[in-house]
Amino acid sequence: MFRKFVKSVLLAGCVVSSVLTSAYAAQQTYVVGSGGTYRPFEFENSQKQLEGFDIDIIKAIAKAEGFDIKLVNTPWEGIFATLNSGDRDIIISGITITDKRKAMVDFSVPYFPAEQSIVVPTDSKVDSVIALKGKKVGVVNSSAGDIVVSDILGKNSTDIKRFDNTPLMLQELAEDGIDAAVGDVGVIKYYIKSHPDKALKTVSDSKFERQYFGIAVAKDNQELLGKINAGLKKIIADGTYTKIYSTWFDSNVPTLPAE
Repeated sequence: MFRKFVKSVLLAGCVVSSVLTSAYAAQQTYVVGSGGTYRPFEFENSQKQLEGFDIDIIKAIAKAEGFDIKLVNTPWEGIFATLNSGDRDIIISGITITDKRKAMVDFSVPYFPAEQSIVVPTDSKVDSVIALKGKKVGVVNSSAGDIVVSDILGKNSTDIKRFDNTPLMLQELAEDGIDAAVGDVGVIKYYIKSHPDKALKTVSDSKFERQYFGIAVAKDNQELLGKINAGLKKIIADGTYTKIYSTWFDSNVPTLPAE
């Protein structure tokens, strides 16, 4: 009789433990901070909800790893501090991985190649940065593209036209106000995909330094970082990444480094 009682208690304990474990698993919701001003990576739609390439990527990672996320529009200024304060668990916001930022947060493996690209009309003969000599070239003021083009054409060259942002620059190119432009490859590819009537193409050049976007977590949060990296690996392997990339950009899906 006593043995039956003990067995019943142990069985009940296992059931309770199982229920609690399931409840705990269901509660794994991570708060994700993302700025809403960098189309097509993250921006607010008409319903004030975040959408974009980054948003699709983190949702896919969460699904692959079986955790939930809560998206919070977070201003770029101070976004890193939200990790260390505990207000955010994850931030994904077109963040270029740099040594300086590595000192503040831990990054996932790269998920997007962040580099500059030349954009020209489809019938243009421009095939490199050097070929921009003698052309009217648009750049975003003080950007990486501005630095490279200034080195080729001269910082004070009258052939360089500087803009406050990439969309304004691309509009000028579409209206034939300039011959070529240099800007963030992701923004450029999205513009070309969204405006097929403009007949534009991208041109790459090794003079543009290749950097990468990463997903950030608080320093030493290896458990969460491991989930993110594992999820990213899964969505690359099963084709989800390719589908998301093609939706926002084009079919030239990049090969990402393993670390």
